[in-house]
Amino acid sequence: MFGISSAIFTKLLGVLKTMAQIGISLGALVLLGLYTYQNTLIYPASLNDGHGHCATPDEYDMPDYDLVNLRTEDGETLQCYSLKHDRTSPDYANKTILILSPNAGNIGHALPIVSIFYRNFGYNVFIYSYRGYGRSTGKASEKGLKIDAQTVMQYLTEEDEQYSQSSLVLYGRSLGGAVAIYIAATMSKSICAVILENTFLSIRKTVPHVFPLLKYFTSFVHQHWDSESLVPLIPASIPVLLLSARKDEIVPPEHMDRINALSKSEDKTFYTFENSAHNDTVIQPEYWNYIQVFIQDKVNPVGY
Repeated sequence: MFGISSAIFTKLLGVLKTMAQIGISLGALVLLGLYTYQNTLIYPASLNDGHGHCATPDEYDMPDYDLVNLRTEDGETLQCYSLKHDRTSPDYANKTILILSPNAGNIGHALPIVSIFYRNFGYNVFIYSYRGYGRSTGKASEKGLKIDAQTVMQYLTEEDEQYSQSSLVLYGRSLGGAVAIYIAATMSKSICAVILENTFLSIRKTVPHVFPLLKYFTSFVHQHWDSESLVPLIPASIPVLLLSARKDEIVPPEHMDRINALSKSEDKTFYTFENSAHNDTVIQPEYWNYIQVFIQDKVNPVGY
């Protein structure tokens, strides 16, 4: 009996070793896939018909706009909408909002927000699609989106006369907040204020919140967006407005708390929305009032 049991045990041990090897191999393949294709997961450019119809400002009663196509240093073309007010008008505020979009969709989806800044508040607005989104060419990556930001900032501060003489405010939501932080930390000279909504400390620190099963494999995430390191580099002289949904299902609210704590701004304001989720903060009571008052009071010329 002992000999039979020993043989069975040996066979069983062999089967277990084989299964373990298969499991390790499959696990390695899964991790390899996550590493290789994570850009598709992190930047879902085709989601919400992102590559389908892209509305234009005239569809939202904003006919006086320009379609601007900017060429990046690595050969991609960025689709941009430029909306300017008449600077000879006595009511001209001389303030420009650079809208840095959240993930998914295209800039056509953001036109209701463009309308609030442009028509309701009377500010110039510039908005663009990140590479791979909307009608912009290429494929999204952290490196690429940072090149896009550099290209746009060069256009606004050096190539367009009206924008270069205007007070520039960054408005970034979610992923757009990470781009705004990057711009404010590395190209701060021309920035007059920063507005951040529901953005994150880093992609790696966001993954366990969205994909709990992957919390042990965050080292495989090569798209860092390390805002936690960049926020302290934003000059203290730049006013900052922080807007945080406390029921955010994508970015833990604690990320916005930490960004607030890390910010060295001498003039920062932090508002929370207790019943708001990640994507509905823009429709919360007082949201737009907070933004308008902030821009009027903190950005020159004050009162406009």
